[in-house]
Amino acid sequence: MMKRIHLIGIGGSGMSSIARVLLEQGLTVSGSDRTLSPLALNLRAAGAIVYEGHDPQHIEGVDMVVRSSAIADDNPEVAAALALGIPVLKRQDFMRDLTRERLCIAIAGSHGKTTTSTMMAWSLVQLGLDPGYILGGVSRNLANNAHAGSGELFVVEADEYDYMFLGLNPAVILLTNVEYDHPDCFPTAEKYQAAFSQFVHQLEPGGLLVTNADDHGAAAKRHDIPESARVVTYGLNGPADYSAIDWRVNAAGGYDFKISALQIHAPVAQVSLAVPGMHNVRNALGVLSALHALGFPVQQAADALSFYSGSSRRFEVIGEVAGITIIDDYAHHPSKISATLSAARVRYPRRRLVVVWQPHTYSRTQALESDFIRAFDDADLLVVTAIYAAREQARAYSAEQMVEKMKAPSVSYIPQIPDVVDFLLKTLQKGDVLIVLSAGDADQVCREVRTRLQERKGE
Repeated sequence: MMKRIHLIGIGGSGMSSIARVLLEQGLTVSGSDRTLSPLALNLRAAGAIVYEGHDPQHIEGVDMVVRSSAIADDNPEVAAALALGIPVLKRQDFMRDLTRERLCIAIAGSHGKTTTSTMMAWSLVQLGLDPGYILGGVSRNLANNAHAGSGELFVVEADEYDYMFLGLNPAVILLTNVEYDHPDCFPTAEKYQAAFSQFVHQLEPGGLLVTNADDHGAAAKRHDIPESARVVTYGLNGPADYSAIDWRVNAAGGYDFKISALQIHAPVAQVSLAVPGMHNVRNALGVLSALHALGFPVQQAADALSFYSGSSRRFEVIGEVAGITIIDDYAHHPSKISATLSAARVRYPRRRLVVVWQPHTYSRTQALESDFIRAFDDADLLVVTAIYAAREQARAYSAEQMVEKMKAPSVSYIPQIPDVVDFLLKTLQKGDVLIVLSAGDADQVCREVRTRLQERKGE
């Protein structure tokens, strides 16, 4: 019987959520990471044994090791566990065991997974259920990123990176979109598409695929599901089983809309979202379409979504100081950046949008360069930092080369974070909206600018 499980890379969003579920299940959890993130420190406070750095001694007394995608084969803890005959699993293999006895609702897609997963978990909780869930960010409504749950349902943010989602055999898949990403893992767009095709084919017999009819990549996956599975579509722009109609911007800067069901030729719910962006209309529409198709009271779930306040680092308003609004966002793909800035333009129509973007990984930045160049049309002023390498080795390619191709006076290349902060403090004006886009460490810009503005205001 497993008593102690050790997670290498425990501070990441995926591994920390697994750790929290295991703690709630009563297991002893230990883990390590190169540096300790807030998620890792929160786990330590919750009872996990958390080490900073990797050391073979951390493996003593461990029954199983789970490693994140970022952990290399030559990691000293991996090597020590293998030498001792301790099972070492990748995250995808462990997720198969974790969800085996539950009815798994997998939220997959290139963009919108965290928001959609959080909306689904929050809706089910508000419907009176106690689902398990593993999310890619901390939900502000649920105040965590994971929960073991006592009910049959288990919501999983199904990440395609390193083929993690192929460890799942879901009863329900909600597919938001399929657009090429992670070139370091999928060298071609064809391999990326093939991974999603394989994933939807792993639906349980009689399972349900809920797919975005507006996205060609997602809509095409309906042809890859098992024969016994069924398909439900949702969308804004064309024929679909569920459509968002009569949408309009509300006083909160979000959208009010109705959901129309093709099957009954009538609205099934009225929705009012406080979170901005048409992409969030689609996310909510996908969740409510799935719930209606599964037989849940959809208006009750829609009412719950009116109180949905988002996840950490997803259009998160960090503060407002001296008339300057500061927003932290995780967007790191061209389409997501474009959607985030479009949402900001709608919410703040007459204010200057000052954007800081930290490119994430050399492979993505170089492979999608032309798309990135077009993604910032809604920005009034753009600052681009050096590329955040993450798991990659540095390359000769730099973000400065891309900035030169932008050929716009409103775009600046400032590689180092401290220099970015100094530039912003000289540049920001009352009424500006500062949006920091980063999946790396540039989110610190938000806090530093806020602190420095507060200090200046107090002078």
